[in-house]
Amino acid sequence: MLKILIHIIFLPCSEATLLMEKRSAGNISPNENRRLNLHLKICKWCRAYKQKLEILDDILKNKRSQEEAVEINDSEIQEFNKNILKKLDI
Repeated sequence: MLKILIHIIFLPCSEATLLMEKRSAGNISPNENRRLNLHLKICKWCRAYKQKLEILDDILKNKRSQEEAVEINDSEIQEFNKNILKKLDI
């Protein structure tokens, strides 16, 4: 019963997930952080969501660091345009 009251009074799950996203972006106040931590201590569903969010963030950070900048020069663009026009019979 106490857990249900804490969910309702202090922080509902819908707001907790929003705060987790905000914290992931680095924009959370100390009061929001305290409320979120209290919620996470009692809510197993939001703890599971937090773990999945952290995994996805790690995957995206690794993917971004592995990507190399692709440079396309003007001759490649012109060649691409010619190929498209040829396929369209224009």
